[in-house]
Amino acid sequence: MKPPRREGGAAGKGHPGMVKKENGEKRSWKPGNVLYPAPPVLVSCGGIKGWRPNLITVAWAGNICSDPPMLSISVRPERYSHEIIRTTREFVVNVPAAEQARAVDWCGVVSGRDADKFLGARLTPAAALKVGPPIVRECPLNIECRLRESLDLGSHTMFVAEVVAVQVSSGLMDRKGRFRMDRCGLLAYANGHYFSLGRRIGHFGFSVRKRRS
Repeated sequence: MKPPRREGGAAGKGHPGMVKKENGEKRSWKPGNVLYPAPPVLVSCGGIKGWRPNLITVAWAGNICSDPPMLSISVRPERYSHEIIRTTREFVVNVPAAEQARAVDWCGVVSGRDADKFLGARLTPAAALKVGPPIVRECPLNIECRLRESLDLGSHTMFVAEVVAVQVSSGLMDRKGRFRMDRCGLLAYANGHYFSLGRRIGHFGFSVRKRRS
């Protein structure tokens, strides 16, 4: 009796689905931060406790919990905004559209110690609903956060925060009250470059949804 054929073209030892290296298809790359694309966000802070409003561009941000809703951002300790966030314990994650790419980049290379970033980036501070720092009016999505925990991990401090309020641009709401992220022209960041996200290609669960007859 012949042994069962392995899936995936693998030969020899290893997992049945393992594909062996052929013709230089894969190459080793040094360990690093290559989980791309990432959403470059404008984090607003200050505006309270004696700090003037400030903006910092953050490429390392992400959801970490759904109940309660929580996210994290990672900031270098030497950045001006680091002390502001650690002191005030509040910030807003403003998700930009591609049309704000220049402002996003500018806020990432200019220090808040030397410039009024809202003024320099030609962005408009507007009132948040539940936190002291302002939102960026031009950004389609504004996520208001209160700090829960700070983790000093090496080159960066991870600020873990609870989402306490969300504001969205009303023009991007459809008739059913859904926020149409696909209409935003969202910005992405990968390996030192900015990209505009493309068309919507599916929704969660579409791969197992039964087709209508």
